Amino acid sequence: MFIRNSVGLALAGLLLAGVGVGVAGHATGAARGPQEKTLERKPITHSDPASGQRMYKDYCAACHGATGKGDGPAAEILKAPPQDLTLMAKRNNGKFPTDHFITVLHFGTQSHPHGTSDMPIWGPLFHSQNKDVVELRISNLRSYVESIQQK
Repeated sequence: MFIRNSVGLALAGLLLAGVGVGVAGHATGAARGPQEKTLERKPITHSDPASGQRMYKDYCAACHGATGKGDGPAAEILKAPPQDLTLMAKRNNGKFPTDHFITVLHFGTQSHPHGTSDMPIWGPLFHSQNKDVVELRISNLRSYVESIQQK
């Protein structure tokens, strides 16, 4: 279990440290070919569990974008574009898919846009704290993402 948690935390810390992630295109000149894309690596930190918006910014916006539309700065280096989180309810007959959202936070999904796992599985990060804090984190993050749904 320790290895699985460490791998999840390492992946999260290396790929998506919230606002600490930046994708930089290094112009090599027209004669040298396309831009090389790199990912700035930052350590992951624990955001305030009371703020779903803060957690979203720290844990999700790097890929899903500041407004949830899948256009974050790290999105362009992924194998598949991140989901537009603002359309979750619309794609689910107008009802926010709470159970699915919580499951994805814990276990990820079956697609693999990063090459090794579909997204950092936040379960190891969230579960590195006591159960009440875990529940608060997930509930507040779910509430925030639900609040940004398109009508």
